[in-house]
Amino acid sequence: MNLYDVIIKPLITEATMLAMDDKKYTFLVNIHANKTLVKQAVEAVFEGVKVDKVNILNVKPKFKRVGRHSGFTKKSRKAIVTLTKESKAIKIFAEEAEKKA
Repeated sequence: MNLYDVIIKPLITEATMLAMDDKKYTFLVNIHANKTLVKQAVEAVFEGVKVDKVNILNVKPKFKRVGRHSGFTKKSRKAIVTLTKESKAIKIFAEEAEKKA
């Protein structure tokens, strides 16, 4: 698996935005990714970043109905990445700020 295929997208919620102050970033990652792959991928994609630890959560599929049709959503996996104190911060919104300028 390529390191750029491990991280799918960052998760942006109120709780994850508050955790960014403590240098904890939440990403949606590939289902087959482990902690070592996530650490290597974050350090490869974002320059000047050192990962301290990685926590992984498996998100179970939820039952959904639309009329008489029923099914399940996709299962997914989250990774909460904690950076070291000397590490640079990850700029998630940097591209949007550059486009406005």
